[in-house]
Amino acid sequence: MHPFLKKATMSTLESSLMKSKFRGCLLGSLIGDCLGAPFEGDVVTAGDKIVIQRYFDKLQDSTFKAPFKQYTDDTAMCKSVAKFLIDKPEPDYKFLAKLFVTEYFNEPKRGYGENVIEVFRKLKNTKFEDVYKPAREQFFGSGSYGNGGAMRIAPVSLYFYNQYHSMVEVAKNVTKITHSNILGINGALLQCLAVHQALLSDPENSIDPKKFCTELSTKLKDIEEVDEDNLDNINNIYHDKLKTVQKLLQKEPSDDLDEEILENLGNGIRAHESVPTAIYCFLRAQNEIPGIETENSFRRTIQYAITLGGDTDTIACMAGAIAGAYLGEDAINSVLAKHCEFNKEILEMAENLFTARESIPIK
Repeated sequence: MHPFLKKATMSTLESSLMKSKFRGCLLGSLIGDCLGAPFEGDVVTAGDKIVIQRYFDKLQDSTFKAPFKQYTDDTAMCKSVAKFLIDKPEPDYKFLAKLFVTEYFNEPKRGYGENVIEVFRKLKNTKFEDVYKPAREQFFGSGSYGNGGAMRIAPVSLYFYNQYHSMVEVAKNVTKITHSNILGINGALLQCLAVHQALLSDPENSIDPKKFCTELSTKLKDIEEVDEDNLDNINNIYHDKLKTVQKLLQKEPSDDLDEEILENLGNGIRAHESVPTAIYCFLRAQNEIPGIETENSFRRTIQYAITLGGDTDTIACMAGAIAGAYLGEDAINSVLAKHCEFNKEILEMAENLFTARESIPIK
């Protein structure tokens, strides 16, 4: 049995497993993005769930030929974060902002939202003088609380897997380039913690959903941004959502339960209406789900996230990152992965991220 991965130095076996988890995490994120994108914005019916089941079955058929499923802004920005960490041992946030902007202007048709495009234009026009100012100015100074920070945060969880305080600091700064509202920042922090916790979990031991959520809530309490002038329910929203995740997991899956999930967790672009949902999808998929015919929990995670509709690419992307970090690359069907644009390059990027991390001495 593989040991629990919390050690600063690793044996050959542990190193091999951790590398697999790095690769699984970024590949899982990509697959969720690519396979979820065609269903973005959909309200999924019972008939649609059958279509989605057949969609996944076809993609896992080695004889099935189809064009690549393209990635969206989720992966485009995740790529930039990974490159930022690989190329700059000491974080340089102006460098990251330039990567974001360059990536956007090179390929603007990746599904970027208008608000983040406005941030990128301001960054470019001001020559990156203050990389946080454009985001702070959004929505009359309240900043964005979308899930754009959370969808790209996985490389930070990986790179700083054995430097917790650095991980938290970098996660906040990486997010604030585009999202300055505490709900957007804390959503990114929660996703960062979820990926990190999955990464350090033994894939041969089953996940305890209650313990997983309780640990996330405890960790988030210590690091989250707090608005002293705002209402308590704003500051407690993610903790309440994690309690809701636990309650929903105790119920039997059904169409009625899916409606309850959408009502209480959400499936939208706001961070607090999508990050807890992604965590729920990961935890729910550890067991069989009626209507999803697969024995593979990674596929089940992605497929289930998509059946909830709404912001399918981002929720599946985040859920896929958590599942991939927990299970490792070997749990991901290679035929399924081959249908995703950039699948070979994302694995190389994960490998480079792992090598860059392991070459730096722990302080």
